[in-house]
Amino acid sequence: MSIVIENVIEQMTLEEKASLCSGRNFWETKPIERLFIPSIMMTDGPHGLRKQNGDADHVGLHDSVPATCFPSGSALASSWNTDLLFAVGSALGRECQTHGVGILLGPAVNLKRSPLCGRNFEYFSEDPYLASRLATHHILGVQSQGVGTSIKHFAANNQEHRRMSTSAVIDTRTLHELYLASFEYAIKQAKPWTVMCAYNRLNGTYCAEHDELLTTILRDTWGFDGFVVSDWGAVNNRVEGILAGLDLEMPGNGGFNDANIVKAVNEGKLSMKALDDAVRNLLRIIDKVIQNRQSDTTYSQEEHHQLARQVASECMVLLKNDRDILPLQKDGSLGLIGAFAKTPRYQGGGSSHVHPTKLVSSYDAILEEVGDAVEIHYAQGYLPDSDDLDANLLEEAIAVAQKVDRVVLFIGLPERYESEGFDRLHLDIPDNHIKLLEQIAKVQTNIVVVLSNGAPIEMPWIDHATAILEGYLSGQAVGQAVADLLFGIVNPSGKLAETFPQKLHHNPSHLNFPGDGDEVIYHEGVFIGYRYYEAKSIKPLFPFGHGLSYTTFSYDHIEVNQQQISDQDTLTVAVTVSNTGNYKGKEIIQLYVHDHQTTVNRPLKELKGFTKIELAPGEQKTVSFTLDKRSFAYFDTDLNDWQVQTGDFSLYAGPSSDTLPLVCTVHVTATKAKPVVFHKNSTLGDLLDHPIVSPVVTQMMRSYGQEMGLFDDLKDNPEMMQAMMRNMPLRGILHFAGGKISEEQLEQMIDMVNGLIR
Repeated sequence: MSIVIENVIEQMTLEEKASLCSGRNFWETKPIERLFIPSIMMTDGPHGLRKQNGDADHVGLHDSVPATCFPSGSALASSWNTDLLFAVGSALGRECQTHGVGILLGPAVNLKRSPLCGRNFEYFSEDPYLASRLATHHILGVQSQGVGTSIKHFAANNQEHRRMSTSAVIDTRTLHELYLASFEYAIKQAKPWTVMCAYNRLNGTYCAEHDELLTTILRDTWGFDGFVVSDWGAVNNRVEGILAGLDLEMPGNGGFNDANIVKAVNEGKLSMKALDDAVRNLLRIIDKVIQNRQSDTTYSQEEHHQLARQVASECMVLLKNDRDILPLQKDGSLGLIGAFAKTPRYQGGGSSHVHPTKLVSSYDAILEEVGDAVEIHYAQGYLPDSDDLDANLLEEAIAVAQKVDRVVLFIGLPERYESEGFDRLHLDIPDNHIKLLEQIAKVQTNIVVVLSNGAPIEMPWIDHATAILEGYLSGQAVGQAVADLLFGIVNPSGKLAETFPQKLHHNPSHLNFPGDGDEVIYHEGVFIGYRYYEAKSIKPLFPFGHGLSYTTFSYDHIEVNQQQISDQDTLTVAVTVSNTGNYKGKEIIQLYVHDHQTTVNRPLKELKGFTKIELAPGEQKTVSFTLDKRSFAYFDTDLNDWQVQTGDFSLYAGPSSDTLPLVCTVHVTATKAKPVVFHKNSTLGDLLDHPIVSPVVTQMMRSYGQEMGLFDDLKDNPEMMQAMMRNMPLRGILHFAGGKISEEQLEQMIDMVNGLIR
């Protein structure tokens, strides 16, 4: 039965309206049986359903129903495959329908400002373009099954340290170009049913009561029409939250905030209209959940497991492959060393923790894959719950490494190193993992390292590894995916969605993370991730977009459909790529844009397109990208809008951010020039840089200078004279003219210049 929303609102008492604005318990909204308003259930699960019953916790300490555990966000992003994100979302939506869940709490699209953030395993990328496109298809997939999503955490939730009280201090341009952009496209295009606001404050105001964030930007500018839910326990002042646009408080508050809402309405501090707006937003989505509920839905656990296996194999990234040691041949002897081989680290800790329907280790999967063709030896190597070196385990591992032809070493980050709730303090893996590798390298020269970690790590040990497969946290089918990739059943095609720095202190946020007290200032501005490393010419360990394959690709040609466009036009870019190797493989083609004429401090290049294609050996394909105004624009704080500066832009295409063999140039003309008004504190340089004003001002300066002898004392140092003149405010002319120019004449000159512009 559908809810007739306006009729229901008219019949609701003030107390009923207030009660609807908070949860019934940890996971459900309150029903109002008198008016036939049912309760709906929300659950955690960006990469897997985590349905718990009743008042079960929010932080993953208690068990949940069995569900498919797909790769976590950092792994999913490394697939760069929007179709795959849709498939995962669709599977999650089907599992939600099976278990009566109306809204899945995800995806999480916060950017990776620092590699130390404890929840980075949950987030997609350091780049807003990539994060927003992946999120869009994830949302579309879930909602194709009649289940809502809750894109989170809005906004600037980029650390766990003091996450419920700290204030992220971010300038307006950086906020729009990075930390809002990862949400904006997904909200506009995929239309998630709900948005989850973040714990933290943004520029001093809690996100749960941030009117500009939740109403001006989210609803008025972006057109969001669902409801806004708090992160669990994020509410500071419930009445201020209602006024700002926070519709639902989760979890339930025991009634005290419901009473505060009633009191505020009765005292005139909260209008009934504002409360009705929140109720209306809630009823609209509750009704949508009811209308899309499918009571007879089931799913095949095995089919979803096989999807998880396929997804994981596309998410893992081959970082290094010296001497083409991979793929491994099915012959000789092989040592499998490391506790993670039998007890995999496959998901992150905290609210996204999933109870998998099954779990396959790399040890079991490799044994099944090679059968009797390969002699397998195993050694545990280290204690998974300790950093201490165990001499007996080390000795056993060295003995195995000595007698086999090749070693696959399973190392990485234990869950105690990274989880929701705390940030990392360093980028190291446990010392006993490192020492194990170092000792094995003394007796074995063929070492393949398989990493299990949710975020970047430092690798001072990299030269000991012949090959490195970044497995991230790849879900319940991790073992089968590892076996598929090691033995060439699947060709690696993942690429990093984040930069791996050589050292932690290279990271742009290093000196300002996690901040002082309850304030963290984003001093690095728009320069995070690859934007920073390239601007500073700092070579990372592995660049954004990096990932190897068992085959090779050549980038043959790039062309555009027109060389000159306005910012109201769209531009088509065609890139031709060939498979020049011996294996069928998938390649991720990346397109970046560089602004030549910028007068604001912009990155050297920004990702503005990507696509993933499959090519057989010798096959060639041409792919197309469409660029629009936003592809060339920056956020202008004076206009409070996106602005293109007229000029040339380079378009780069290639396999990673630091390897872009194809380039072409287009000229983009801004159709809406930024308004310019000169005044007495404008500099001469400002006037000289304006294309309309410059010729007139140049002639005026020449004639006045000769007539009045301005700057005669500086003629023997023309460089100084030129610099001083360019940087001098117009009012300075009065001082240097020695009374030969009056204030009135200066004002007339300024009026004349502004008249030229008009």
